[in-house]
Amino acid sequence: MADIEKNVTEEVTEVTEAKADKATEKKDAKEAKAAEKAAAKKNKVPLGKRIKKALKEFKAEFKKIVWSSRRSTFSNTVLVVVIMIVVAVVIGLVDTGFSELLSWIASLY
Repeated sequence: MADIEKNVTEEVTEVTEAKADKATEKKDAKEAKAAEKAAAKKNKVPLGKRIKKALKEFKAEFKKIVWSSRRSTFSNTVLVVVIMIVVAVVIGLVDTGFSELLSWIASLY
């Protein structure tokens, strides 16, 4: 009987210690997260400075843009319109062909 009580007491002690270890680990994890948040908050750049930096970067990138000439833009526009017309005609012909094919198949029944 004493052995059983001793074993039960040891098991209860082990479980209690395990729970205490888990609680300590959780507490340490929470403290680490809080420390990380505090460090991130401390290193955070104010909104005004971030906006100013973003606008400077935008201006620098905008200066790098190479604009096409009027002639190039016009010729590319004409090319796009012509290709659109050709594709529209091809799609119309294919649609008409399929419509006729389905009409012919329907007339067989």
